[in-house]
Amino acid sequence: MKRKLKSGHSRLKTKLGLPDLENAKIAVIVSLRSFESQRSYRHSIDEFVAWYCSAPRLSFNKAVVLRYRLHLEDRHLAGGTINVRLAAVRRLAYEAADSGLLSP
Repeated sequence: MKRKLKSGHSRLKTKLGLPDLENAKIAVIVSLRSFESQRSYRHSIDEFVAWYCSAPRLSFNKAVVLRYRLHLEDRHLAGGTINVRLAAVRRLAYEAADSGLLSP
């Protein structure tokens, strides 16, 4: 979604709301073939969205993903679990970028 600036130029939205993330999440889930992958990614994305929305509204960018990784590490999750969670967030970001919600 593009916003119009006072100067007449538009820019891509970086502060995503729940409807934006929900639509991107659905697109990611539908793109997966395996039921287990769908289940895992759905859980991973839901967990990320809950974490993302629990803080003051942050821009969805690399710094936020790095903070999320630190959050996962602080929970002492296994490396493989962290990788799956981050892969799901990466797919969510790609989908949001493809939809014009984020700059690539």
